[in-house]
Amino acid sequence: MKELLKIAWRNLWRSKRRTILTMTSIILAACMAMFTRSMQKGSYENMISNAVKLSTGYFQIQANGYWKNKSVDKTFISTSKLLSKIKKNKEVEIVAPRLESFALASSGKHTKGAIIIATEPKIENELNKLSDKLISGNYLSAEDNQVLVVEKLAKYLQVNVGDTLVLLGQGYHGVTAAAKYRIKGIIKFPIPQLNNQLIYMPLKAGQDFYSAYNRVTTYSVMISNPDDLNSTVNAVKSELSDKYAVLDWKELNKEMVQVIETDDVGGQIMLSILYMVIGFGMFGTIMMMTMERQKEFAIMVAIGMQKFKLFLVVLYETIMIGVVALIISLIITYPILLYYFYNPVPLTGEMAQAMEMFGAEPIMPFSLDADIFINQTLAVIIIAFIASLYPLTKILRFEVLKAMRS
Repeated sequence: MKELLKIAWRNLWRSKRRTILTMTSIILAACMAMFTRSMQKGSYENMISNAVKLSTGYFQIQANGYWKNKSVDKTFISTSKLLSKIKKNKEVEIVAPRLESFALASSGKHTKGAIIIATEPKIENELNKLSDKLISGNYLSAEDNQVLVVEKLAKYLQVNVGDTLVLLGQGYHGVTAAAKYRIKGIIKFPIPQLNNQLIYMPLKAGQDFYSAYNRVTTYSVMISNPDDLNSTVNAVKSELSDKYAVLDWKELNKEMVQVIETDDVGGQIMLSILYMVIGFGMFGTIMMMTMERQKEFAIMVAIGMQKFKLFLVVLYETIMIGVVALIISLIITYPILLYYFYNPVPLTGEMAQAMEMFGAEPIMPFSLDADIFINQTLAVIIIAFIASLYPLTKILRFEVLKAMRS
């Protein structure tokens, strides 16, 4: 085994130029593949993270029929017994009760439609670090009868911390919802869509405003291991009656899922093209090496070397080219990906608008998911094996005397 590896390594450098050119083509293709895949997976993770933390949670528990029209009339009563049924699942980390609806927000001559999210301030802060987004004022407490307003909405309404905001909407079973609230803080979201229309208030204040006492529209649930999402959803469903609907984030964000799947197909096509570049580069090298060395192979077989061992030498040469090129690719690519993982690229123009449409921060983050590097390694090794099929057929079928005369 060691002798065969030594022979293979020495054979590679008998034609340094060809070996280096082949490695260079693999390095360029592998770097491009890892860079592209990291950028894609990073953008997907960013979109999913924003949707999960700021909006839906990994899954939601709602009253049956709420998701179709999102009416306050389709709320359900929040009880400690119901919460305990959900929290007893070991995968469940956070359950955030929310009462969400719409209202007109008014100050002086300025009026604008707003999304009202009434929630438990402490739990909401655990979920999405809302207090870190404060740019002025203070965060809410459970007993407050005050609100947090997003930055752009506050600017439009020309209000600031300490000013009074008038809210007008429709409450539970058609009751008129109207009240004045003092602004306790201004928050800023990196997503413009959210930064234009959100108002947060404590859950109790929101229930009073909409006359939906002890009622909520959703429980947003965070889990410890996203890979166990399906099993956790099924386990929670089995604990609840038919009057509740349990929907995961994919059902709640179907448009975003479709965009991710479509873009992923495009990414797979690009990877296939890059793999073809790697494959043709390796195949061309191995074919030339085999054609040039037929006489050498014949002499080695004539002095007693088994054809299978000869094939192993060629296979090792192919794998060594791929492995060395991959190691160099990782050395080049990983520091760059690591930098952009912690320093995402800000997006502008149409790209930023496309991200904002799906409630994602307009940045291009990169992923360091181990699958990105493992998959590239496996792909190159598989390509090396396939590229070795040609020399295998030549070595197993060639005639020694004919090859020695050539």
